[in-house]
Amino acid sequence: MHMPTISSQASNGPNGPNGPSGPPTTESLSGMVAFVRAAESGSFVAAGRALGLSASAVGKSVMRLEAKLGVQLLNRTTRRIGLTHEGARFFARCKRMLADLEEAENELFHSTSSPRGRLRISAPSLGTRLLLPLVPEFRRRYPDIELDIDFSDRVVDVTQEGYDAVIRTGRLADSQLLARPLAQYGPVIVGSPAYFAGHGEPATPGDLEGHACIRFRSPTSGRPEPWRFAREDHTFAIDPHATLTFNDMEAVLAACISGLGLACVPDFVAKSAIEGGMLRAVLGAHMRTEGVFQILWPPSRHEAPRLRAFIDHVASRLGGLPSHEVRFRAA
Repeated sequence: MHMPTISSQASNGPNGPNGPSGPPTTESLSGMVAFVRAAESGSFVAAGRALGLSASAVGKSVMRLEAKLGVQLLNRTTRRIGLTHEGARFFARCKRMLADLEEAENELFHSTSSPRGRLRISAPSLGTRLLLPLVPEFRRRYPDIELDIDFSDRVVDVTQEGYDAVIRTGRLADSQLLARPLAQYGPVIVGSPAYFAGHGEPATPGDLEGHACIRFRSPTSGRPEPWRFAREDHTFAIDPHATLTFNDMEAVLAACISGLGLACVPDFVAKSAIEGGMLRAVLGAHMRTEGVFQILWPPSRHEAPRLRAFIDHVASRLGGLPSHEVRFRAA
């Protein structure tokens, strides 16, 4: 995000530099810029590096803002800084205000035709298989956008942690975020040609008892995830005996490709291996698509052109779902 330059001169309007009322001053705006950068990075040093200032200058700017407001915004330790309760609320407002200012600048300089700036996205770790193939074309189309993607299964707070958008699956917590569906996915049972040559193919889910099964252990529950199947108008789950268990889906896939057993993985994870002949899907008549990837982002009166460009690009390439956008609320 492009932000105004921090001035070292205090504003001395009619209320003085620490006046409790009146319109925002240049000093207040500079303090907000420093505060947001420091809160996002967790460090005055990192914030100073981003703003082209010393850590001391950033720290003093935030202190002047705190003095003006009469409230502590950041907790300081020797290693890191973090938001206070009041600081978290103020951070969200500052982010929106600075985003509005940036959008106003974009409109003045006609930058909507060429989106630019830093874009922070959070995605699940398996999202690498969905998003990375889309990055080269996105970079060619939008060379002025700095794309920063955090691949992690940790649930982030979009607003407080400074993300522009998140990509998530499954049941989502109650939220005021906007959402757009990107792609459906479902489980698939796969094995290598070598494994099937030696052990045969299961014809029904019940046949899995006679096969070596490679299980994925959920990082949330700590237990192997059940294998889900469809029967007429309902689904059911089984827990096949595991000959191997991993807490990493890529390890599950690699072991399956090596011929060590059958695996139940998301279809997009196995897609390239199936197309390349390294794996073969079985029990397809017993499987059902059951998940949706969605991209979620905070509502804004002036949505940044770079965010719109990313949403449209990813949705169009992953495609097949209606392009409607909704304000998400959990059922």
